[in-house]
Amino acid sequence: MEIKYSLTDTIKESEVVELYEANEWSSAKKPRELLNALRNSHSLVTARIGKNLVGLANAISDGHLVVYYPHMLVHPSHHRQGIGKGMMELFQSKYSGFHQQMLTADGEAIQFYEKQGFEIAGRTKPMWIYQGNEH
Repeated sequence: MEIKYSLTDTIKESEVVELYEANEWSSAKKPRELLNALRNSHSLVTARIGKNLVGLANAISDGHLVVYYPHMLVHPSHHRQGIGKGMMELFQSKYSGFHQQMLTADGEAIQFYEKQGFEIAGRTKPMWIYQGNEH
């Protein structure tokens, strides 16, 4: 099982919605907006086994100092196989020298991101106006 990572892969609505639904992310209910958001990201990373999309992550950035990683998903049938780590390594090849790399993690994702070198940001507190329901 060879996993291919890409920073410039083309994505199809059906495969993206399937991945988001498999992870029970509410943004799957807004496919047009989701695809537009992903396609207009600063960077989009995909992980595929053959032609099958098994992982997806995006980055929003000013291109110079700050990058934010809003979405990273791996299909549940492929969790704990290093796919998330591989996608983050690809992002690091592009953003490692940036002044600030940010993300919001919850649940089991916290330990994953700590292993990737992320830490709680001082005394900050995550805040949002959110229309989803999975958190």
